[in-house]
Amino acid sequence: MHCQPRYKGPVYIWLKNKQSCLLCDEAADGDTPLCMACETELPWLGDHCQTCALPLPAAGLTCGQCLKQPPAFERVIAPWTYSFPIDSLITRFKHSAKWPFGHLLAELLAQALQHRFENDLPRPDLMLPVPLATRRLRQRGFNQAAMLARWLGSRLNILGDERLLLRIQDTDAQQALNANERRKNLRNAFALAPDASVKGLHLALVDDVLTTGATAQALARLLMDAGAARVDVYCLARTPKPGDTI
Repeated sequence: MHCQPRYKGPVYIWLKNKQSCLLCDEAADGDTPLCMACETELPWLGDHCQTCALPLPAAGLTCGQCLKQPPAFERVIAPWTYSFPIDSLITRFKHSAKWPFGHLLAELLAQALQHRFENDLPRPDLMLPVPLATRRLRQRGFNQAAMLARWLGSRLNILGDERLLLRIQDTDAQQALNANERRKNLRNAFALAPDASVKGLHLALVDDVLTTGATAQALARLLMDAGAARVDVYCLARTPKPGDTI
């Protein structure tokens, strides 16, 4: 039964639409809304700690903090340092709900992860977004880590679980605290969902920025104590110094 009128005009097809760069508004070179010139000038993370991704002067090194106190997570994957324009894009995504910026960054992170999977990085069984405090979630209206995990999962075909990790305490904002204060602030802040099982699983925590690593450490320790085989951390950016705040 032909109940729809016939239409012989041009049809708008999103996948064939010419993309514009979200940074300079020039024509993008491919399907990703970012031109080659802007992509080249992003603050790509160079040589860094093999564990926590802290920028270091040479490749293949482990920072002093990770040597002294090895974290519960195995490896941090972050494409960029937290500097312009990545810091601005993340801020606008998180605090102004500019989701296209977050989607763009997630796409580039997915490309970086896929490249690593094809080389030396094992694929995780499950991705877990860092849970947001209830008060912060109510104010913001969304969890940026959960959105990143959804985009990454769709692009990389890796399952995600937004309910496995719980934030059971609304802690003070981390931005104004140093590394020691952040660790104390997060003590007993997280828990596993009832009946959750992670035994023997390789898990990946997803977040936007790694600063001191206190949040990643608290969650990774919780998961490892629950029987996880390995925990990695996937984030958009790494602050240049452990004490930098965002």
